[in-house]
Amino acid sequence: MSFYFLLPLLGPLLLLATAAYAARQPSDADAGRIAQLAEAASFTTLLLAVASATLLYVFGNGTSVLIGLFGIGLSVRLDAVSATMLLLVGLIGWVVMRYSRTYMDGEPRQTFFVTWMSATLAAVLLLVIAGNLVQLALAWLATSLALNKLLLFYPERTTARRAARKKASVARGSEGALFLAFLLLAVGYGTTDIATLLSVVTPDGFTITAAALLAIAAILASAQFPTHGWLTEVMEAPTPVSALLHAGVINAGGFLLIRFADVMLAAPGVMALLVMLGGFTALFGGLVMLTQPAVKTSLAWSTIAQMGFMVLQCGLALFPLALLHIVAHSLYKAHAFLSAGEAVRNVAQIRRPGPVAVPSARNVLHAFGAAILIYGLIGVLFGFDGKSVQAITLGVILIFGVAYLLAQGFADAAPAALTRRTVIYAGANSVSYFLLQKAAKALTEGTLPATPAPGPLEWALILLALFSFGVVAVAQATFPLWASHPTALGIRVHLSNGLYANALFDRLLGGWSKRSSI
Repeated sequence: MSFYFLLPLLGPLLLLATAAYAARQPSDADAGRIAQLAEAASFTTLLLAVASATLLYVFGNGTSVLIGLFGIGLSVRLDAVSATMLLLVGLIGWVVMRYSRTYMDGEPRQTFFVTWMSATLAAVLLLVIAGNLVQLALAWLATSLALNKLLLFYPERTTARRAARKKASVARGSEGALFLAFLLLAVGYGTTDIATLLSVVTPDGFTITAAALLAIAAILASAQFPTHGWLTEVMEAPTPVSALLHAGVINAGGFLLIRFADVMLAAPGVMALLVMLGGFTALFGGLVMLTQPAVKTSLAWSTIAQMGFMVLQCGLALFPLALLHIVAHSLYKAHAFLSAGEAVRNVAQIRRPGPVAVPSARNVLHAFGAAILIYGLIGVLFGFDGKSVQAITLGVILIFGVAYLLAQGFADAAPAALTRRTVIYAGANSVSYFLLQKAAKALTEGTLPATPAPGPLEWALILLALFSFGVVAVAQATFPLWASHPTALGIRVHLSNGLYANALFDRLLGGWSKRSSI
C-alpha cells in the first residue's frame, strides 16, 4: 500500500524535468513553446494533487516507502496537512504559470524565468509532502536557492541585488536553525521519519531545544519582526514571482510549525514567545501597511501582518486554524498581486468620492458592542461547546475588524442602506468563522493535536492579545477624529518608515550600500 503514496512525487519530478529541459535551450527562440510546456506540467501537477487527495480520502493517512538508504532519500507523508498544501501549491503554481505565459511573453530571458519558476515550484512541493527530515531540510534549502534566482531576474538592478543579498542572509540563518533542529530530533529519537518521530515526542531537553530552533527557522522564513525588511524590498522581480513568494513560499514557516505541532507543544515557553512576537508583528505590519502609497509595498506589509497573525495562531496551539489561514491568505494574496495593475487602473478611473460619514466615539462604542453581540448570538446558535478558549478568543479578535466596518455604517450621517449592509456583513463574517473553524477541525482531526486547556501563562497572553488588538481596533475606528492632531501626523511619518526597525537591522547586518555588488 505504501507504494501508492508515492503518487504525489510525480508532480515535482515532472516540474524538475521541465526545468532541466528549459535550461538546456540555447536561446529564447522557443520561449513561447517552453512556457506552454511549463504550464501543461503545472496543470498536470495540479491534477496529480487532486488524485493524491482522493488517495488520502480512500486509504487514510500514510507514509510511502523510502527511496533511499539509512533514512536518507525521498518519501511522501500524505495526510490532511500535506494534502491541503499540495492542492494549494498546485493551484497557485498553475495559476501563476498560466499568468506568466502572457506576462513574460517576449521578455528577454523568458526561458530562464520558466526554468527557475518550475524548479521553485518543484522544491516547494517536495517540501510540503516530505516524509522524512532530510528531504524536508534539502527541499527547504532548494526552495530558497531557486527563489533567489527569480528575485535576481533583473541582475542589473542594484536594488534587486541588494534585496536578494539581504534575503539570502536571513535565509541562511533560517536554514542553519532548521538543520540543527532536525539533527537534534534525529539523534534524540533515532529516526528521520516524520510520522514516527511525531508519534513518540516527549518534553525532554532535546525536544525543547529543537522546538526553539524550529521557531527561529519559522520566524526568519515568515518575515517576522525585526527580520521582516527583506520582504518589503524584493519588489524588483516580475509580478508572478511576487505572487509566488507572497502566496506560496512565505508560508513555509507556518507549515513548519504546523507539521511539527507535537514538537512545539512540548515547549510552552517557546509557544508563548510565538504568541508575543506574532501578535506584535501582526499589529505592527497592519499599521504600517495603511501608510504605504505603493500598491506592491502595501501588499508586502499586509503579508507581514498576516504571517504574524498565523504565528500567533500557532503559538496559541490553534494549528487547524493556522492551516486554514494559510489557504485563505494564499488565495487572496495571489489574486491581489496578479490583479494589482488592473486595480490601479480601475481606481484611477473612479470619480472623486463624495463626503465620507465619520463615526463619532459613541458610534464606535455602539459598533463594538453590536459586533460582540452578533458574535455571541451566532456562537450560541452554533454552540461554543467543544471550542477551546483560544479559538473563542481568536474569534473575538477577528470580530474587532468587523466592528471597524460596523462603525462606518453606524455613523450618524451614514445612509440606512449602508448600516443594513454592514450588519449583514458582520453576521456573515461570524457565521463563516464558525463554519470554517468546524471544517478545519474536522479535516485535521487525528492529524494535528488538540488545543490544550490554557494555563496561567496562556491566560495572561490571551488577555494581552485581546487588549492589544482591541486598542488598535478602537484607534483605527476613531482615526478620523484625531487624524489632524500633530501627534497623529508624527506617528504616521514614523509608521511609514516601519519605525526604522529595518534600518537598524541593516546596520546590525553590517550595512547595505547601494553600490555594493552581490
